[in-house]
Amino acid sequence: MLKPLAEDKWDFPAAAHLLNRAGFGGPPAEIEQLVALGPRQAVSHLLDYEQTPDPWPNPDWAQPEPQRVERLLALRQMPPEERRKVLMEERKKQQQYLLQLRGWWLQRMARGPRPFQEKMVLFWHGHFATSFAKVGDAYLMWRQNELFRRLATGDWVQLLVEAGKDPAMLVWLDQGQSRKEHPNENFTREVMELFALGEGHYTEKDITEGARALTGWGYDRANQKFVERPRLHDDGEKVIFGQRGHFTGENFIGLIVQRPQAARFITAKLWQFFAGEPPSEALTTELAALFRQSNNHFKPVLRAMFQSEAFHAPSVVRNQVKSPVQWLVGSCRSLERNLPPIPVCVNLLRNLGQDLFAPPNVKGWDGGLAWITTNNLLNRYNQAMTLVAGDPAGMPMPNFPNRPAINRAIAERLRNAKLGAVDLDKILTEREQTDRSALLASLERRLLQAKLTPNQERALRNYLEAQSGLDAGDILATIRFIMCTPEFQLT
Repeated sequence: MLKPLAEDKWDFPAAAHLLNRAGFGGPPAEIEQLVALGPRQAVSHLLDYEQTPDPWPNPDWAQPEPQRVERLLALRQMPPEERRKVLMEERKKQQQYLLQLRGWWLQRMARGPRPFQEKMVLFWHGHFATSFAKVGDAYLMWRQNELFRRLATGDWVQLLVEAGKDPAMLVWLDQGQSRKEHPNENFTREVMELFALGEGHYTEKDITEGARALTGWGYDRANQKFVERPRLHDDGEKVIFGQRGHFTGENFIGLIVQRPQAARFITAKLWQFFAGEPPSEALTTELAALFRQSNNHFKPVLRAMFQSEAFHAPSVVRNQVKSPVQWLVGSCRSLERNLPPIPVCVNLLRNLGQDLFAPPNVKGWDGGLAWITTNNLLNRYNQAMTLVAGDPAGMPMPNFPNRPAINRAIAERLRNAKLGAVDLDKILTEREQTDRSALLASLERRLLQAKLTPNQERALRNYLEAQSGLDAGDILATIRFIMCTPEFQLT
């Protein structure tokens, strides 16, 4: 099932498919570079990102606060009214940090040197879905994001253990409150149901005993870090998956990963994320076997996936609905334009259904056809005008319930945002800007890596022929038209 793609099948559409799925797409020149490398080296170019320097700076505030303990102590001693005022200011500051964090990550996806690493971070963010709404600390959300970046393609046991000890996760699933007298089962249940095994592959007894094993994993709020609290750990004998022992949290996660279902679950989820469809039983078996042979490391599995004929099958290519993040970042990369101002990006993604650092629930985003509702599709069409022509009229306006003043203030900022149109001289030659056939061929290659349907091509040709001469407005309208086709919503 993982037979490598033949060299003679490696061409521009195949390289574009790899870059779209293992990254966020890119302009024709970037795709041509992958074509020149050949299928094996092209995959290595993306997957072996450690060889590419990454000088991207962290946000200035993304570091522990040495004075945090003193500040919290002082807060407790304040009169109630003063404390409320300070807490309100802190919430405003955290919201500002969150906005900057979203922008920081989007810029990494759009302009960073390691697109595949960022795509993996996006996968893990949806997998270990954690929301700022409960965590309330932008530093912790950044720290978790960096954890996913650091361990993006490494050891599964290490990632599960470190994700479980991550401060944002400890707060999100209340594991930091678990103690031997009252074990908390939230993380225990989710690590088996959502993170590592799937429903039906554990018992309620496994949940109860696993929660006992995890007691003592705590969160030091003052110092914003994980702490082991042996006095709160239940060191008694436990029975998990039929095995008996004095298991710790690390032991419990090790037992999970040893289950035959564990390799099948996580490799199938990776395949579905990148290929856009569930793997067959035979393919799942092969992926899981390779994962075990690789000592539960992800990179060998991902390399085999991306090099395989199955990944380039007709049922896989251009058959995955773009997520809002993929739509935004990929559109900007293909059009070789900067991202809009970050408040515009955040508002745009929220209206398309993918608010980074705020997944809808512990299961994350459903993805696939769930991205395409009547309203979301209309929003994509409207916001294509924002990206192409720099027209704020295409931007959705904020609608925070019962907050009219905030709505008006944000709406005014969005309307005044300086977006700028696509630089046509950057993406089209002089001939392509004057010859209708050359223009359509160039835009098909850039935006679709495929042909328009006959009806779409006819409609566009009729529109262009009706113009006395091609001007920038006609070309921008043509780009927007292509971005409003059903085909552009797929990758």
